[in-house]
Amino acid sequence: MTSVLTPVLLSGGSGTRLWPLSRGAFPKQFLPLTGERSLLQETWLRVATMDGVAPPIAVCNEAHRFIVAEQLREAAVQPHAVVLEPVGRNTAPAIACAALVATADGSDPVLLVLPSDHLVASPERFRSAVRDALPAAQAGRLVTFGIVPDAPETGFGYIKAGPGQDLRPVERFVEKPDLATAEAYVASGEYFWNSGMFLFRASRFLEELGRFNPEMLDRCRDAVAAAKRDADFLRLDPKAFAACPSDSIDYAVMERTEHATVLPIDVGWSDVGSFSALWEVAERDADGNAHHGDVIAIDCRNTYAHGKRLMALVGLEDVIVVDTDDALLVAHKDQVQKVKDVVSALKRAGRGEADLHRKVYRPWGNYDSIDQAPRFQVKRITVKPGAQLSLQMHHHRAEHWVVVSGTARVTCDDRVFVLTENQSTFIPLGSRHRLENPGKMPLELIEVQSGSYLGEDDIVRFEDVYGRSG
Repeated sequence: MTSVLTPVLLSGGSGTRLWPLSRGAFPKQFLPLTGERSLLQETWLRVATMDGVAPPIAVCNEAHRFIVAEQLREAAVQPHAVVLEPVGRNTAPAIACAALVATADGSDPVLLVLPSDHLVASPERFRSAVRDALPAAQAGRLVTFGIVPDAPETGFGYIKAGPGQDLRPVERFVEKPDLATAEAYVASGEYFWNSGMFLFRASRFLEELGRFNPEMLDRCRDAVAAAKRDADFLRLDPKAFAACPSDSIDYAVMERTEHATVLPIDVGWSDVGSFSALWEVAERDADGNAHHGDVIAIDCRNTYAHGKRLMALVGLEDVIVVDTDDALLVAHKDQVQKVKDVVSALKRAGRGEADLHRKVYRPWGNYDSIDQAPRFQVKRITVKPGAQLSLQMHHHRAEHWVVVSGTARVTCDDRVFVLTENQSTFIPLGSRHRLENPGKMPLELIEVQSGSYLGEDDIVRFEDVYGRSG
């Protein structure tokens, strides 16, 4: 492989069909659904060993920036850039901004565009397909990878390929079909699932986008030109990016260019777009059950169960059971597409379970709300070594901190002091305070809040090393 290959990791999905495992603040690309690593980490590691591969460009929304940075660090890679979208504008602007960032130094790498929430069971076959497609991309073609269908799936878009073997011209993209149409597509051998994965030179994509949607390209140029560096992140200009038209890469470019090429591949691909899809790719027992956690199943067939505490399933067939710290989902496998309607109902009711797990991740660590009632809340707080919370105060609550393990450096108004295991302190309402972990081991403490209002928006930040203001 003679030219630089830059992966572009698209991490803007919300994963609502996998609620309650996937939530708005921690969607499915950050979850280890099929192994020890998250889907985002697996997406990078799938191509990390290829010859000529460069550090990736990740594109995500601002709320997920620290999760993306931390997970890529855990995967032993320092990204070329983490591009932050102030608002969602679909895949075409996201890829355009990544292409502009990739070419900012005058180079013209080949971009391998990868959604970060998909699964590929055969990474080596995928790497081989990328190598096969690379000459066409270097020559100016815009390559997409079409998945050889193994069923008449109605949940995917399809690509009709022209005649030929291997790399073939794209005749048309088609929307999600009904069952009869999908059956005809599969029987013809001419149609492939649209995977959303692409390979092309950065300059060629920008050239084609400029031909078909010059306004989008202009707004993306404005957003990148006025972007601001914030530590490891590149914040696109909010005003310019908000003015950008919203469209997918398929509509904006691929359906309109005469240079679109499809390479059919069979790599064990799944978009993991529902619990039925997750069941299909999971390891199953002789009765078709896929269980994760402490599960006892009696007379059950084709079930999917996921949870931490003991779960007992009796006499169930084609049923999904997902138990988390704060929510339980029970659904028939044929109805799991409606899980997104549950999320919509939660949002209409203003319930936090739509977006937040009980355990909430922050750049300094995480907190788990283990108990709450009117006027009090108990949290288990974990602070990473060397990390610190903002210097802050609360108008409506006081806090009591008890160190369970590790060392805490505490600022409370004009006092700075150290607490160790089994020691505690009281933070009065209205006092300026900060919690730090000066040690080399995680700091674990219990926080008891009391007051008239305990919402997370009762925070006034005076200093924050992570650039947060609210």
